[in-house]
Amino acid sequence: MKTKKIFSLASMAAIVLFISACFPFTTTQTQAVPTYEVNTKPLAQTRDLSQVDLSQSESVMVNLYQQVNSGVVAILVISTNGEDGQGSGFVYDQQGHVITNYHVVENADSIEVDFSNGYRATGEVIGTDLDSDIAVVKVDAPASELYPLPLGDSSQLQVGQTVVAIGNPFGLSGSMTVGIVSALGRTMESMREAPGGGYFSSGDQIQTDAAINPGNSGGPLLNLNGEVVGINRAIRTDNETILGTAVNSGIGFAIPIDIVKKVIPDLISKGSHEYSYLGITSRDEMTLADLQTLGMPANTLGAYVIAVADGGPADKAGLRGSDQVGDGTTLSPGGDWIIGIDGQAINRFSDLLSYLITYTNPGQTISLTILRDGQQLNIPVTLTKRP
Repeated sequence: MKTKKIFSLASMAAIVLFISACFPFTTTQTQAVPTYEVNTKPLAQTRDLSQVDLSQSESVMVNLYQQVNSGVVAILVISTNGEDGQGSGFVYDQQGHVITNYHVVENADSIEVDFSNGYRATGEVIGTDLDSDIAVVKVDAPASELYPLPLGDSSQLQVGQTVVAIGNPFGLSGSMTVGIVSALGRTMESMREAPGGGYFSSGDQIQTDAAINPGNSGGPLLNLNGEVVGINRAIRTDNETILGTAVNSGIGFAIPIDIVKKVIPDLISKGSHEYSYLGITSRDEMTLADLQTLGMPANTLGAYVIAVADGGPADKAGLRGSDQVGDGTTLSPGGDWIIGIDGQAINRFSDLLSYLITYTNPGQTISLTILRDGQQLNIPVTLTKRP
C-alpha cells in the first residue's frame, strides 16, 4: 500500500508533508466536562434540482472567469542550482504587488510574471512569510496591466460552498477548475522550523476538491462573487506520474484569505510578519482510546497540552503539560485541557491555532479557560512572537 503524501503545488518544488499538530488533554477524574455551548444553524431547505437552469449556472462560471482571469498571473522561476519551476499568483493592488506562495519563489534567482493578455514583467520578492507560505512579488508594470482581485471573507465560508481555482497547472496558464469547500480549519505544517526541531503549525487551512495540481501554487481560490477566499497551497495525493509528479486526488489545501489580509500589509511595509507564540505542544485528532487513557469522557472537546516550552508564555503563566513527554504519539495524564480562549470555545487544537493566528498579536494578553484536576480555571497569558 502506498503511503499518503502531501505535495506543494509549485512544479519542481519540495514536497510539503502534512503533519497534524499535537494537543492532548487532562484530568485524572472521569466526570462530566464543562464545555461551551455551540450554536447550531438549521439546515437549509432542500432544493429541487430538476428546476435548476443549467444554462444560467454555466453563464455564472463564464462571467466569473472573464471577470477575474485578468488578475491571475503565471510565475516562472529560474535558479542557478537548476531547480527551475513555475507557479501561480494574483494581483493584489495597482502598485504592482503580486501574491503567491513562498515555496514558489524560494531560492529564486530571477522571476518572470506573465499576465493573461501576454504582457510579461520581471518580479522581485519583497516580503516572505514561511509560517503561512506567502510571498509578495513586486513587478514594474503600468497600471493598465494590473487588475487587482477583490478579497473576500474566509470566516464566512461553509462546507459545501462552491469555489473556483484559477492558475497555471503544469504550465497551462489560465486554467479554471470548480469544486466545493470540503472542510475548514485544517492544520498543516508550516515551512519554518521551531526551536528544538520540528516545524511550527499553519492553522485554519481550507480543504477543497477543486482540481489543483503542480503549478497551481499561489493562485487564487475564489467564491462565486469573484472574491479571493484562499491561496492554493498544497495537495494530498497517493498518485504520481511516471516522472514522480504529484497528481490531484480531490484533496487540496488553501491558505484562508483572512490570514492573508493580516500578513500582506506587513510583508509590503517591512518584509516580514510576526505571529503570536503560546509555547505548547498538542495534537489535533484524539481517539476514544486516547480519551480513555487520559480518563476523560467520550464526548470531551478541547485541546490537551502535551508539553510546555521552557520559558515560553504558557510556561510563565503556569500551564501544565502531561506527566510524560515523548514523541506526541503516546499520551499520559497530567496536562491542562484548554476548552476556551477569550470566551470562544475550543473544540480542538486547530481552533486554538486559528484564533491565535487570526485574532492576536505578540504582546497581547489572552484568557485561556482550562480544565485542571476536574476544576475549570481562567488563566491570563501574555503572548510573545514566535522565536
